[in-house]
Amino acid sequence: MAGFKETKFDDRLATQQKARAAMLEKARARAEAAMKKLEETAGERQALAAAREERARRKAAEKREAAQRAEAERLAAEQAARAAEEEAKAAVARKKEDELKSMARLLEEQKAARDARYAARKERLKKGKR
Repeated sequence: MAGFKETKFDDRLATQQKARAAMLEKARARAEAAMKKLEETAGERQALAAAREERARRKAAEKREAAQRAEAERLAAEQAARAAEEEAKAAVARKKEDELKSMARLLEEQKAARDARYAARKERLKKGKR
């Protein structure tokens, strides 16, 4: 048994302590690397969040502008409809007035013709009696 080496309890404890220290150092190195990576990605995440907020602001502004344009178009359409309605009412009133005038003219013509016939009949009767 030439290869067998007897270790003492203190040696085993020291070896165990060294192994624990090496594992702890390895874990600390990994934690530091993770923290550095976390800091780098945190900056990226902040940039992404800022870009997302800017897109949201632009989208809200575009929505607001679109709503204002739609409201302006609605008001313009409403005003145009009101003007068209008033024009239609005015056209109906003019047509009605024209019809009333033509009816009055027709009645005057009919009355004039009737009066002329009456006057002619009276004339004939006057001439016939004398």
